[in-house]
Amino acid sequence: MKNEQWGNRTGFILAAVGSAIGLGNIWRFPYVAYDNGGGAFLIPYLFALLTAGIPILILEFSIGKKGRGSAPLSFTRLNKKWEWLGWWQVAICFVIISYYAVIIAWAMSYTKFSLSLAWGDDTKGFLYGQFLHLTDDVWSIENLQLHIIIPLALTWGIVFITLYKGVKTGIEKLAKFAMPLLIFLFLIITFRGLTLEGAVIGLNHFFTPDWSKVWDYRTWMAAYGQIFFSLSIAYAIMLTYSSYLPEKSDVNNSAFITAFSNSGFELLAGITVFSVLGFMAFESHTDISELAAGGVGLAFIVFPKVINTLPTLNSLFGLLFFGSLVLAGLTSAISILEVVVAGIRDKFDMQRQRAVILVSILGFGASLIYATGAGLYFLDIVDHFINNFGVVISGLVELILIGWFLNLKALRKEGNLTSDFSIGRWWDIMIKFVTPAVLLFITIQNIMGEFETPYENYPVSALLLIGAGIVVMVVVLGYIFSKFRWNSIEKTKQRKVA
Repeated sequence: MKNEQWGNRTGFILAAVGSAIGLGNIWRFPYVAYDNGGGAFLIPYLFALLTAGIPILILEFSIGKKGRGSAPLSFTRLNKKWEWLGWWQVAICFVIISYYAVIIAWAMSYTKFSLSLAWGDDTKGFLYGQFLHLTDDVWSIENLQLHIIIPLALTWGIVFITLYKGVKTGIEKLAKFAMPLLIFLFLIITFRGLTLEGAVIGLNHFFTPDWSKVWDYRTWMAAYGQIFFSLSIAYAIMLTYSSYLPEKSDVNNSAFITAFSNSGFELLAGITVFSVLGFMAFESHTDISELAAGGVGLAFIVFPKVINTLPTLNSLFGLLFFGSLVLAGLTSAISILEVVVAGIRDKFDMQRQRAVILVSILGFGASLIYATGAGLYFLDIVDHFINNFGVVISGLVELILIGWFLNLKALRKEGNLTSDFSIGRWWDIMIKFVTPAVLLFITIQNIMGEFETPYENYPVSALLLIGAGIVVMVVVLGYIFSKFRWNSIEKTKQRKVA
């Protein structure tokens, strides 16, 4: 089966940037930066970008380009004993897309609600009560919510059609349309935010440095965590996308462009969010610390309140904001599901269309649990555990295997031959020593944190069965799939790093 390719380098970079720029850039970075020293957070953030983000991007671009296949196939071609790691990352992506699609569906619904400001004055009550019909506890699942299933089906439909069309005519075409549009829409939102009365209050809170936070190890953990999650690294997305590159493609410069584009958008999102929060604080005579939030609370509770308060063009601002969330979410969702599709295609020698149909049906079915009355609880627990343990530990294992059991110097020199500029031994040091040490420290701290206080005070039974259970499940699935026989044995021929 012939390997697909990107039409050109621009298409690849836009798709990679589209994967990196997702919901987390808009609703996670601003709060993380604010909560970890404001302007001072940019120091550990930049350090994490240079020592972890870009080095791992270069690594995954190099492996994908060399392996010429999905994560399981690329790892198999490096070492036949490493296939399970590729399937582990594929399983992580399947879990993530199952709930990520639901958040996009929420954003779609709120785009429609913006037309009439249907959420009313009590935006929190609307979200949890009228929209999600949130139950009293995690085990009270109750009925499926039809009004969520409809936009969820639309989300899966868009992802399905895009992947069904393939890399060049599907993913690349959408990226070339969606990414410029997303930037354009967000620039309008930013401009509107900056022109609001009180915007300076928000920007002062966002940028004013709290230098004491720089000496707090938790700030550095937050910086590495943000870089790690926002760049889509360590769960096979960038590896899969780079497998569609022509053999003589640049990897070094592409990694720098992708990383800095992602960080630039995060900074833009921070400016936008806090200028708007500054306006809200000014209007309501409230301290901005009472308004600052991240995740679901920021997007679906705080921002609707802000939109209600705007002096003019409320509905238009809502359309732009939630429309941006939809676009950012879709480009990321497509990249996440492509990891799963590519793995199934390679392992079972399956045509793309059949693989997309199979994976989409299974993924939509898995998403339905998040469309129930307890959906938000499940989403919160699964997201917490899969990111803090599944992704982080997967990345740690990846760096140890490649950094210590592969010829890094040869891999680096091979990439330098086709790149716009060369990277030196600093990259080897980051991959082999610095980043694994940081990830190991984060993992230990995460584990200790789970034992100290139950996450969000959820029942221990839910944390063990839903949270820890999903982490164990992806590891077990990775092992099971690695034991299936390849339909095309010739594919698994190892490609040594000379």
